[in-house]
Amino acid sequence: MTRGFVLRHGVGAALAANALRPLPGAPTSVFAFFSGWLTTELAPHLLAATAADTAVHVARHGIRSRTDRIGVALAIASMSGLAAAIATGRGAGEEAESALVEALGENYTDRDDAIERSGRPVWRQLLNPFRMANEDVTRIRNLAYGPGGRRAQLDIYHHKDRPASSPILLQIHGGGWVIGNKDQQGLPLMFEMASRGWVCVAVNYPLSPRAKWPEHLVAIKQALAWMRKNIENYGGNPDFIAVTGGSAGGHLAAMVGLTANDPRFQPGFEDADTSVHACVPYYGVYDIAGDSGIRAVLQRVHSGLMPLILGRHATFPDDYRAASPLAQVRADAPPFFVIHGASDSLVPVAEARFFVDELRKVSRNPVAYAELRGAQHAFDVFPSIRSISVTQAVGRFLEWSRSATTDVPAAEEPA
Repeated sequence: MTRGFVLRHGVGAALAANALRPLPGAPTSVFAFFSGWLTTELAPHLLAATAADTAVHVARHGIRSRTDRIGVALAIASMSGLAAAIATGRGAGEEAESALVEALGENYTDRDDAIERSGRPVWRQLLNPFRMANEDVTRIRNLAYGPGGRRAQLDIYHHKDRPASSPILLQIHGGGWVIGNKDQQGLPLMFEMASRGWVCVAVNYPLSPRAKWPEHLVAIKQALAWMRKNIENYGGNPDFIAVTGGSAGGHLAAMVGLTANDPRFQPGFEDADTSVHACVPYYGVYDIAGDSGIRAVLQRVHSGLMPLILGRHATFPDDYRAASPLAQVRADAPPFFVIHGASDSLVPVAEARFFVDELRKVSRNPVAYAELRGAQHAFDVFPSIRSISVTQAVGRFLEWSRSATTDVPAAEEPA
């Protein structure tokens, strides 16, 4: 019993330490990500469980032996680390808001009352973060936007009262371009925006290695073309579409934002309008060709992943740059809100910084950048202290972007 107590809290202390300072280096990056992600975003739950376990052990066995003392010391270390992770997560709202103020100005919320609108109660989400549901939101599943079976389907989320002429948010899932589907990611943000009266669309796309670039992006642009023809049937206004996504989805969202109406990525539907009015990539991959010179990026470029995505016959650097958001930066890019965790073990935060700097040099529209202390990859997959604050900030950015598009009315206030 006592040895089990020591073992549990030894593991807990190690996980808390990794959450605060992730293990460096490629060999440990996947472990550092998974353990750090869950520990940081579930820190309040783990802290409560650790405290309860320690209290029960002390009540039953006391602190009589050296092993008891070691176990209690490890539990205290674990709880201290978890408390620090919670404190860092609580700072995410201020970090995201500071990014918006820097890019949009201190009075950006004066543009429209909708920018201040809030979503569901925070504590309800935190108590059960894996309950992905909202009674005010209706979901329509598995609509086909083109040929390709389930990989060419999308889901639509809208307020149960279906307000008319609603702005639209397109969500693109991640998964390294090889796994994932529309049911798994972006749900907290889509529920938030749909509860505000937006129409949200989650899209599947072909996956590698069966699909080769640019099939992934072509499919998403096909979904955009479908939306512009059909979304009014679901209460959406195609005159305002924003795009978001995380990881590989962040890469694809950035490519959508930077390649509007590019015929290279619209074979057979070159005349379709695939432009978007705002882009919010989370922890995205922005440098496919290694043009930033960042060491971790160069390691990825020369790994086996890129040929898996781009195809064995892809030529370097031209085909790599054709898939790289960094190589597509343009003056007429839509407003961007780039979000990245400072502790990301899978995509280096330096890559996001470099991309933002290059985009800011040329874009005529605002480029907001929030770098979140202590945040791992995929921090927004379920509601947490950090992700809720960031979701609300993204909501403000999206409402600002919608209001800045003067010919698009605000969504009707849901009843």
